[in-house]
Amino acid sequence: MNVDKIANTATQLRQNIQKVIVGKDAVIDLALNALLCEGHLLLEDVPGTGKTTLAKTIARSLGCTFQRIQFTPDLLPSDVTGVYFYNQKQQEFVFRPGPIFSQILLADEINRATPRTQSSLLEAMQERQVTVDIATHPLPRPFLVMATQNPIELEGTFPLPEAQLDRFLMKIAIGYPDEAQENEILLRFEREDPLEVLQAVVQPEEILEMQDAVRQVRVEESVRNYIVNVCRRTRTHEDIELGASPRATMALYRTCQALAAIRGRDFVIPDDVKAMAPPVLTHRLVVNPQTRLRGRRPEDVVREVVETVPVPVEGD
Repeated sequence: MNVDKIANTATQLRQNIQKVIVGKDAVIDLALNALLCEGHLLLEDVPGTGKTTLAKTIARSLGCTFQRIQFTPDLLPSDVTGVYFYNQKQQEFVFRPGPIFSQILLADEINRATPRTQSSLLEAMQERQVTVDIATHPLPRPFLVMATQNPIELEGTFPLPEAQLDRFLMKIAIGYPDEAQENEILLRFEREDPLEVLQAVVQPEEILEMQDAVRQVRVEESVRNYIVNVCRRTRTHEDIELGASPRATMALYRTCQALAAIRGRDFVIPDDVKAMAPPVLTHRLVVNPQTRLRGRRPEDVVREVVETVPVPVEGD
């Protein structure tokens, strides 16, 4: 599959998702990027902005299986991964898969579950398999976790540990619609829910082909060094306590390849790195207390890092 095919398919998916999601083209493109990279998304926003609807719309557009888990403090790891039970008819223990055995998984309000339950996603998100007792079970492909959390109501929540955050390819916010978009939402949902009649435009097998093709997008040595230098700069920046990990460097590399393919190019340019650095790196950084007191956010520091690292020019 060539990049033109990837770009055309991405356009079809975007247009199909736009039948339900109004005015959030940038968010849709980031979600498609994560899908092509076999990555996972953390959606952090206030209730009612369409996080769940976005996940359902993507699953419906892909013809993928979809499961939703409402994370609560009493949720157990076995409620996520599944459990072995004794089948009296068969006279043996049988595995009952949990909701994680789906192609699109919505982990709703993930920070309301205990750290023990949150950790049940670690193996699945990184290795795309689940180990229960002593048996390992592969997960279906494509596999995408879309987790949500509310940044306002923090009482009774358990902040995601750095190891968990690092496994999310990107962290994005959907945001409120503007006045025209909000009017369009009311008109679109006036008589029926467009999600109920939405049809799949791509099959899971095509997504797997696209994921393999994205890895063939060319990254010149100068651009690759630029990606590495951006991530390494976060580890020495005076405002950052914990910088980007090698996994973050790999994530930035993959998302740049996917962005180039979505835009119909078979090569990555520095502008792709600038575009993908904020959503890929921001949630992986820990800024020091003095920086937080000055009101500087991690995204501000990431933008500064991108601006200070020399950009490769043609001929480098």
